Amino acid sequence: MSKRDDLIAKYADDLRNKCRMVPDMDLLTKVTIGCGPTIYNDDSSTVAGSDPGELETVKTNFLIKKLGLADGPHLMDAINAVIDTYGRSDRNKYRAVIYYMLVKHFNKESVYG
Repeated sequence: MSKRDDLIAKYADDLRNKCRMVPDMDLLTKVTIGCGPTIYNDDSSTVAGSDPGELETVKTNFLIKKLGLADGPHLMDAINAVIDTYGRSDRNKYRAVIYYMLVKHFNKESVYG
């Protein structure tokens, strides 16, 4: 398996075991590919759930720019709900998993269609 395939398997495991979700592997693969090279860097491959600046970046760069959502407090509410589902105490919150759950939350699978 390639390094990307190994990471996708790790993300799927997190979705199953930490988030109690059955991952749509096709969508998870597309979201992971959409993250680009950030998945290979230790710092950029994760999201610091307690850093307001990091969460603002997720909101602006992913939810508004990538998914095309209108800005509003509901975006940060969704990010916080996803982080709660993942587990606030878990230090390794993978960006691809957070993005996947946000895509599912907003029913924006068509962006990756």
